[in-house]
Amino acid sequence: MSLPRRSFLLAGAGLSACQPLPIVSPQAGLKFIPAPELASLAPAAPREFRAAWVATVANIDWPSRKGLSSAEQQAEVLALLDRASALKLNALILQVRSSADAIYPSALEPWSEYLSGTQGQAPEPFYDPLALWVSEAHRRGIELHVWFNPFRARQSGAKSEAAPQHLSRSQPTWVKPYGDQQWIDPGEPAAAEHALAVIADVLRRYDVDAVHIDDYFYPYPLQDGVSKQEIDFPDEPAWRRYSQAGGALERADWRRQNVDRLVQRIAELVKRTRPWVRFGISPFGLPKPALRPAGIAGFSQYDKLYADVERWLNEGWLDYLAPQLYWPIAQKPQAFGVLLDYWHGQNLQGRHIWPGLFTSKLTDKPDSWPLDEILQQIELVRQRRPGSGHAHFSMVALLQNRRGLADALMAGPYAEAALVPATPWLVEREAPAAAVPQLKPVFVGAEPLFELSFAPDRRHSVWLLYGERWELRLCGELLRVPAAGLSGLVVSALNRIGQEGPRLGLRL
Repeated sequence: MSLPRRSFLLAGAGLSACQPLPIVSPQAGLKFIPAPELASLAPAAPREFRAAWVATVANIDWPSRKGLSSAEQQAEVLALLDRASALKLNALILQVRSSADAIYPSALEPWSEYLSGTQGQAPEPFYDPLALWVSEAHRRGIELHVWFNPFRARQSGAKSEAAPQHLSRSQPTWVKPYGDQQWIDPGEPAAAEHALAVIADVLRRYDVDAVHIDDYFYPYPLQDGVSKQEIDFPDEPAWRRYSQAGGALERADWRRQNVDRLVQRIAELVKRTRPWVRFGISPFGLPKPALRPAGIAGFSQYDKLYADVERWLNEGWLDYLAPQLYWPIAQKPQAFGVLLDYWHGQNLQGRHIWPGLFTSKLTDKPDSWPLDEILQQIELVRQRRPGSGHAHFSMVALLQNRRGLADALMAGPYAEAALVPATPWLVEREAPAAAVPQLKPVFVGAEPLFELSFAPDRRHSVWLLYGERWELRLCGELLRVPAAGLSGLVVSALNRIGQEGPRLGLRL
């Protein structure tokens, strides 16, 4: 099912690598010749989830700062996507609701302050950022996962006054102050209904590939500055109502039940609304204490965030788990390889396990991780679980090529493109048959290229044959490749759950 295309303002000519070039070779009459024998000669496409989080909160990744013009915001979107494409990433996880707000036009919540600097203020001139992200990601063959924070209402660094539409003003009994943040009480049933309505709205209006939530359930606990005692979350009214209605659970179990129910209902909502869309969660990476491997120690999300991640995984309420394994391989109390094996060992339903890597620990500061740490973590994942994948937190480290990481990835583990692993337990029609792309020679400067145009709203795998060497590319509507030496290609279309359709061999 294809959604209607949406219009948006593009920030000047030439910003997108997908825009056709005006200089066309006189050889534009070139055509492809069917070559069925090639279809069996091209290698099997490698599979690996390669993603990065794009955080909008506090302007971590995008936009780079508040108050950019619409044109500047759009230019940054295209630059991020071009970098992701050059790196051969195949998915981005974009934060669309960081604090009961929105980076898209919403009748339910106000515009995010991280766009204009003022909560509730739409882009001027108007455009729809999420529509742009979805469309431009898909043009490059990149998946777009939408990332929601279900319970945070105000982040520590927020500066803008709350808009009248914000929950802290429209539903003040749901929102609790906790330290220098505001938090939506997970024990308020109407607040959970609202979060589900927000997710449903995005699913109905945008052609996204996955719904994603992170590790923020109940807030990370704070300590009193004087007594050094942990400050309990102020959910007394909701807890009292539950108890007075005959609820028998202990308070900690009741809190876990509140989170469990929301996770289960998001899973049901996604499958009911768009059965091919995945649901992913990226929790804190340490297991519950009762199940920890020997030597593993540290914070308990089960006891402090009331997140029973093992249950969600074993119940099959999610399609992928991206545990935040934000520690070095050699750090024994949080050993990366031990934790990776643990989460795979908990995976009774055979869901995807794609660990989160703390790529932003590569900095220019003395406590920076060495470049090799991230490269070795990728290699360890490949050795232990071939064909799985990983995600980087966050995109800014790759965009800035910190410590040469982007260069090292392109020269090493990302030298070849890879398809996102398929999700066969979801419901989707069979992958469509590949179609012959339109061919047009073009030039970028003096370099001759072939521009291949495909039908819109479809992703493709394209094997290019240069002499005896095959190169894999992923694309959406358009792909530009070096013309010199190209003698043939093998094209296949991908369906929405990552399954590859029949291959079509072509020669020039």
